[in-house]
Order: sequence, then structure tokens, then C-alpha cells
Amino acid sequence: MLLDDLITRFSDTKENRQKAIFSTLFIAGNKLQTLFDNHIPEVSLKQFMLLSIIRQSKEPLTFTQLGNLLGCSRQNIKKLADVLMKKEFITIQQSPLDTRAMCIYLTEKVNAYFQKEFSQYQEELNYLFEVYTDDEIETLFVLLSKLYGGIENLEKRTINKKTDKEISTDENHRNI
Repeated sequence: MLLDDLITRFSDTKENRQKAIFSTLFIAGNKLQTLFDNHIPEVSLKQFMLLSIIRQSKEPLTFTQLGNLLGCSRQNIKKLADVLMKKEFITIQQSPLDTRAMCIYLTEKVNAYFQKEFSQYQEELNYLFEVYTDDEIETLFVLLSKLYGGIENLEKRTINKKTDKEISTDENHRNI
């Protein structure tokens, strides 16, 4: 089934459009990861994004903070960090603010890598977005920002459901 068929098939109701949007986001994410993994030398897209976030940060970030920013677990960040450390892109050191937490620090190799490879990455991004007008890019940016708000709502709901379930389980154990 082609993407156009998917969009046409699911465009008749709001509920179907929501399903199509969710499916399209999932498929687009997978396709982008595959494309960039094949075009960014030496690191995967997830590793590249981790390095980019660390480069943009004004302060050292812990594994947990980086996981929250990238939308993945602390353990996933640890796996990415282990690979990047073996490639000599980062070092891992104790947090200056919390002795129980570890932070990731960039090495000089990262700056050299970004100076060398960033233009190729930027070229790929330009090619990806050349089908959009400036106004469409602005609209997409606003809509994706709103999508993050929806994701935060879903996260809160999930946490509340988990908390409610734990409370209910605790009450059941007390009643036994």
C-alpha cells in the first residue's frame, strides 16, 4: 500500500485522520532514521542527535535528562553513550551537581566531526524540506510543537493511570 493510498483510505473521518497521522509519523520516523543512518558517516542518527543536543546545551546533562530530551530511556542513552565513547566522541564523568548521576562530555573529535560532516547533514535537511514553502515550514513547526503538547498530555495520562493502579493495588493489599 502506497502512502497516498493510506492517506486517501483514512481521510474520511476525524478518527481515521488521527490514525493516518499517527501511522504516518511512525513510518516517516523509521524512514528518516534509515535514510540518515545510511548517509551520516561514522554515527547513527540517534548518536548524531545525542551529540547535537549535548553540543547545544550550556551545561552538562545527565543520562536521565538526555533521555527525557530524546524521548527514550536512561538505559538507551547509556547504550548510545557506550558506543560513542568507544568511538572517542565523548567521555562520561560524574555530574558536578549530583554525585550519583553521570554526565556526558564531548571530546575535541566531536567538533572536528561536526565541522567536517555538518554541511552534508544540512544539505540532506535542505533536500528533505525543499518541497515546502516558507509558510508551510512555519505551519509544520507550529503543528509539531502542538503535537509535543499532545504527547505531554498522553504521558501525564499514562503516569496518572499507573499511579491510580498502584494506589488501587495498595488498597487491595491492605484490605486482605
